[in-house]
Amino acid sequence: MRFLTTLGLLLGLTLWVLPELTAAAPGFQLLLAPQSLRSDEATLVWDKPEATGPGIAYEVLRDGQPCGQTLKTHFTARGLAPERTHVFQVRITPSAADPSLRMESNPLELRTLSPETIVSVLDYGALGDGATLNTRALQAAINACPAGGVVRIPAGVFLSGALFLKSDMTLEIEAGGVLKGSANPADYAPFIRNRFEGWELETYASLLNAGTLDAAGPANVRNLSIRGAGRISGGGKKLSDAVRAEFPGVKGLRSRGRLILLMNAENVEVAGLILEETPGWTLHTIYSKNVSLHGLSIRSNVLNGDGIDPDSSENTFIFACTFDTGDDCIAIKSGKNPEGNVVNRPTDGVRVFDCRFERGHGISIGSEISGGVRGVRVEDCVAGELLNGLQIKGTPERGGFVEDVTVRDCALRQITVYTKLSYNNDGAAAPAQPFFRNFRFENIDLTQADPKKPVIIVNGFEADGHRTARVRFEGIHLPAGAKVKLDRVEDVAFTRVTTPDGVAPTYEVTRSGQVKH
Repeated sequence: MRFLTTLGLLLGLTLWVLPELTAAAPGFQLLLAPQSLRSDEATLVWDKPEATGPGIAYEVLRDGQPCGQTLKTHFTARGLAPERTHVFQVRITPSAADPSLRMESNPLELRTLSPETIVSVLDYGALGDGATLNTRALQAAINACPAGGVVRIPAGVFLSGALFLKSDMTLEIEAGGVLKGSANPADYAPFIRNRFEGWELETYASLLNAGTLDAAGPANVRNLSIRGAGRISGGGKKLSDAVRAEFPGVKGLRSRGRLILLMNAENVEVAGLILEETPGWTLHTIYSKNVSLHGLSIRSNVLNGDGIDPDSSENTFIFACTFDTGDDCIAIKSGKNPEGNVVNRPTDGVRVFDCRFERGHGISIGSEISGGVRGVRVEDCVAGELLNGLQIKGTPERGGFVEDVTVRDCALRQITVYTKLSYNNDGAAAPAQPFFRNFRFENIDLTQADPKKPVIIVNGFEADGHRTARVRFEGIHLPAGAKVKLDRVEDVAFTRVTTPDGVAPTYEVTRSGQVKH
């Protein structure tokens, strides 16, 4: 809850903050999702109470009156009037299974914004014919947008090169509208400084860019929304191949831009859109904080086609998204050795909930963790046959840490904690190996996992004192014949582990201590 409370203070909201919750606590924390407040709607998110499991019904109140119900831990209140103050609250609806369960959130007071000024890209000469290059026209509309205004892309296919967004604006793509990225690398020149695979370097610009890179500095772009019911479709494999042909070898891989790149950004929302055809990673946040990414459908087939990459960033909410990707669906990062150890900006506070992972390499923390990662929560998610399932990964050379990770009420196919990887390991070693510690996995359905390979793998590092430590598995449902492999771990406990046939899984434990199952 610490990062949620901090977020409320950063956004200047009126919050009645409750003490840290326990299983018997009477309440839970309600917040406004970052940058989701506008003249006619607001998106609310709340902590899932520790005393509850999946399938809990919530009632949302506005000014003391019911305005909606949901089984999710988020709700968008629509149809609000501009410049009105409302008080929202969420309460658990007692169920037949547990009629005594009654809990409610803090009240949250907020005031809707003034009506937004609309800037149509058509007024600046943009053509949605799928052939005209509209970079100048679209950038002119962005530059002309007043503070708090909306640049609107209507139905049609609007071809463009790199665009640069600014503070206090919304880019909105209407239903039937497509912002289509060019496949010509020249349309993303000149190179800009950003970070890729853990290092700061120069690459082609992305299709949408916001902020300038400053590892030691604060945010330099704020209050930005990218939203709508349309699509952002990049140059995809054609653009990726063109850049790699221009710069053979690893330089080509690392010279590609992203679909959306946010650097030193604060209070950002990306919502409602289909994101597809990226030339590399899809949505990358660097040195950013207070970010809402929700209602997105992310599709990629390109090499290194990650979905969302929070990188040395704070207070990131990822919810109600679907992923079908050519690499990691989500990859939480904080820089690569040795530079990442020197920059030393951790990723702190990532909450992933109500997401579906249909294809990809994993729901991942790492492998670039040299600045450290802490405070990750994954709840109410469903994953298909991902290559490595939910994974925490690093190498002995990285340094840094991963700590305080909670995964609850999810259907997964595999859980893996890797400490040796055969790729992306070309940086000079950190002075000490990483620490992996304080992980909790609770109420996890792994019954659809393939029992021919280990369903749960947890490894530690070789150096003394660097075993993966303090890991709890509770309420874990495994397939018949499941195998669990543990190596170099300390203080690991399994409780309430079930299988369909009632036969305990096979535990293979090596070079470890204090393992209970």
